[in-house]
Amino acid sequence: MEIIRSKQFLAERAWGARDIANMNGVTTRLHWTDQPYKWHINDGEEVFAVLDGKVEMFYRQNGQAFSEILETGDIFYACVGTEHVAHPIGEARILVIEKEGSV
Repeated sequence: MEIIRSKQFLAERAWGARDIANMNGVTTRLHWTDQPYKWHINDGEEVFAVLDGKVEMFYRQNGQAFSEILETGDIFYACVGTEHVAHPIGEARILVIEKEGSV
């Protein structure tokens, strides 16, 4: 049993993470960042939940780029093959659930 106070989590570098759980090859990680990630496509599905802060999520569908502002409590679901990149607006803390070893 463990309680994690996500709003208090800090990492030494952008996208630094704290591993929370690995359930049969599906990882749950808490990330802290104040810098954009990189465009990528995960090896499987991804659930991206903003726990604190705001993130502009860019994604591509059918060759077109889109973006949405995700606020605290919002969840972005990337199905297999969804190219995307997260740009925090200031500091953000994000819970990411994905296949172990995914980008």
